[in-house]
Amino acid sequence: MKMIRNTLLGATILMGVGTSSAWAQEPAAEGEPAGGSGEIVVTATRRATSLQDVPINISAVGAEQLSRQRIDDVRDIADFTPGMTISDTGPGSTGTIVLRGLNASDTDTTGASYDDSLGVYLGEVPIYYDFKMLDIARVETLLGPQGTLYGLGTLAGAIRNIPNRPDLTAYQAEAHGRAYGKSHSSQVGYQADGMINIPLVTDHIAFRSATGYFYDPGFIDYPLLLQTPGVSLPQPSGPDGVTEADYAANLKRRKDLNFERTFTTRNQLLFQLNEDLKVNFTYAYQQTKTDGGQYNSNGVLGTGKYESAGRYVEPVNRHAHLGSMEVNANLGGIADLVATTAYTTVKNRAQSDNTDLLLDLDYGYETFPAFSSWNESEDERKQFNQEVRLVSRHGGPFSWVLGGFYNQQKRHRDYIEHVPNHPWVEFGTQPNPDEVEYASYVTSKVTEKAIFGEGTFRVTPAWQVTAGARYFGYNSKIAGALVVPLIGDPVSPYDLTPAGGTAKKTGWVWKFNSSFNFTPDIMLYGTYSKGYRIGGPNSVAPCPNPLPNDPDGDNINNTQLPCGLPNEVQYGPDTTRNAEIGLRAQLFERKLTFNFNVFQIKWDGIQVDSATLNGIVGITVNGGKAKSEGFETSFQLRPVDRLSIQGTYSYVNARLTEDVPDNIPVNDPAGTYPSAPTKLDALAGDRLPGSAKNSGSLGVTYTMPFKDGQLVADWTATYRGNVVTRLGWDRAYGDKLPGYVLHRASLTYDTDRYSIGLFANNIFDKYAVASVANDRSRVGLNDGVVLRYYKRTVINPRTVGIEARFRY
Repeated sequence: MKMIRNTLLGATILMGVGTSSAWAQEPAAEGEPAGGSGEIVVTATRRATSLQDVPINISAVGAEQLSRQRIDDVRDIADFTPGMTISDTGPGSTGTIVLRGLNASDTDTTGASYDDSLGVYLGEVPIYYDFKMLDIARVETLLGPQGTLYGLGTLAGAIRNIPNRPDLTAYQAEAHGRAYGKSHSSQVGYQADGMINIPLVTDHIAFRSATGYFYDPGFIDYPLLLQTPGVSLPQPSGPDGVTEADYAANLKRRKDLNFERTFTTRNQLLFQLNEDLKVNFTYAYQQTKTDGGQYNSNGVLGTGKYESAGRYVEPVNRHAHLGSMEVNANLGGIADLVATTAYTTVKNRAQSDNTDLLLDLDYGYETFPAFSSWNESEDERKQFNQEVRLVSRHGGPFSWVLGGFYNQQKRHRDYIEHVPNHPWVEFGTQPNPDEVEYASYVTSKVTEKAIFGEGTFRVTPAWQVTAGARYFGYNSKIAGALVVPLIGDPVSPYDLTPAGGTAKKTGWVWKFNSSFNFTPDIMLYGTYSKGYRIGGPNSVAPCPNPLPNDPDGDNINNTQLPCGLPNEVQYGPDTTRNAEIGLRAQLFERKLTFNFNVFQIKWDGIQVDSATLNGIVGITVNGGKAKSEGFETSFQLRPVDRLSIQGTYSYVNARLTEDVPDNIPVNDPAGTYPSAPTKLDALAGDRLPGSAKNSGSLGVTYTMPFKDGQLVADWTATYRGNVVTRLGWDRAYGDKLPGYVLHRASLTYDTDRYSIGLFANNIFDKYAVASVANDRSRVGLNDGVVLRYYKRTVINPRTVGIEARFRY
């Protein structure tokens, strides 16, 4: 019965608020049941507390559900977390995560490898990266600003991946494998991973390691690759299709290029002098490789739903290192000290088809039939952060948290565009050995410091009041240079004197929260808080001063030189004000758990996508106001033993509340393409892009005894509503992507020593588009050349497989 209960609870997504019903503030040990109930214990409030007793809005996915639903990384969490939308753009990036609709950027097919609107933590270390969820105790998601509890600024919320810690007393080991087939793919996918825990000195030193290898076979083919770039014709039979003879002479195909090969490892060494002093060292590493994007090309030259029209293979090689030291100390029973020091690096190397970008800028390259271009980039982020936190443990009606935070992030980006076999003489341009058309580098350093804290006063055993504040300051520096060798510049931008700029800002954020227990099983809470996101540098090289070919000296006459003016190389912070009220209840002898909250967020100084005046390069600017309001709910029903029914639903209405002039860059498709680039106004009422207005999940888990173990059957349906791809989508040539429902199921035989099961995801092989790149004003012909700029990210097709797990 205990195993059945734990399985059902592990399959639950619990969301809501509460307050401790006792005056004592001695926290439960992390990972242990609170009060013997078997409920998930979380540490979101910086104390180990039953999820039922946390007085803020939080969702938690436990280890059992992570395993049962085959949740491998952060991209899979949104299906089970109300208020979250994640567009899975494939293994080339972490993906785009949107909490409560707080996003104003266009959707994309390449996703994101960095986002500071929310905090993503591995343990106590903030790092926006999709580390595989091996040996993870739970994933906690906090919705709304959390800046008075966390060192990292959290405009929209925080996601915390909490790993299992080393065990000082017991040897443990686990091996896990998975093999599967995927529709529209020609290979078999597999995963192999394991965990080992070794107490080196019983009660004092222990080592724990989790390591795995993932191979996903991919399902996107590239049928229009050039055989010899600069010689082969990209569209040898014209814009309407390709004959067999022309294909054989110019093009080639490669299958399943959006495959994923990932190696990951996380290693921890725990030293415990006594119960009052622990030091945990962590080293984590992950590398991911792929050769293509997870998108199609809207039927260009006859390509299908699972085909890209890319002229080049588009490999990505990215890896991350994380090293940290966490000290936990009991200071005389007055407070717990938690001090975390971490150093992380993330490096991305990528290549992609650059042809459409140059055609779109109308340099005249389209007059050369064999013209094509590819780019290469290397982006490296190095981050050092230190957080020191004191958490009271003295008991009584008043408790507090006080902390300090330091974070320094350095970024370096190199970018090069190549034009193979460029007809230098015809274009009157200067040849160079590497056939470089454009090159740039950008370096930046952002340093942030903050002090934060909050105090809680328990007026009565049922009523608590919390107030918190944070003071922060940051400064940002950027420098870089660019060259256009075709017009006589040096080939390397490092041969030029860099240009740059600086920015800085200080400010306050705050939080007020209160919760009341009407009964031990019915709780009401309210929160009003302010969030912020720091500003920073755009990844565009600053313009030289003066601009070349700018006789008027006004820096606006060289629109084909991609660079940032002084007011374009930096952007400022934005802020949110969040108000929410929630109810959490357990009824019918706790057979029904129900959670509901309503919220309203006002967003000011929004960081939005725009483009530079020169070269129309994508950048971030500040402008306008927005509002996000809605509700989130979840439930779990256990009508009889062995049966659990759980579900979630959220409604998010996120929209602009203020006009933003000249913000949305488009190509006006009136007349012959390409026409002069222009910018449209973003208008109050425009829906914010990238998030579903409606989303939810419904699942059923049934467990029954069988021989020496149990059979666990699980079925889950997830729904993602429609998503718009950009501000003003209906007039700015964007899309409203239809919503879709996906089904997954599994059947597992589980014992104390091993488990084996069958599973299926996307059972009905649903085809759906999750995001797009660019917009429909980039669709058409340029002097007879069909553009392939517009792309559509597609979701993973049906996957069916078998997996086994062995425990020692």
